[in-house]
Amino acid sequence: MSMEDFKRWLKSFDTNKDGRISKAELREAIRSRGGWFTTWKSGRGLRQADTNRNGYIDDGEIENLIVFAQRNMGMKITTY
Repeated sequence: MSMEDFKRWLKSFDTNKDGRISKAELREAIRSRGGWFTTWKSGRGLRQADTNRNGYIDDGEIENLIVFAQRNMGMKITTY
């Protein structure tokens, strides 16, 4: 999956269309990949990616989630 594909996939879980990913939306994304411990993993992912600490993953922070997604969601994401 390319980085752009990952961004599109993640944004498909933005259920309220506010342009950012909440902890609950991230939990649904993890669950869709068959993940376990989704509440715990979504909290960890949010803490890792949310650099401005507003409680959401904004457009500029999605790239921060890539390492987390590869380690904890079993995703292969290419950056080229």
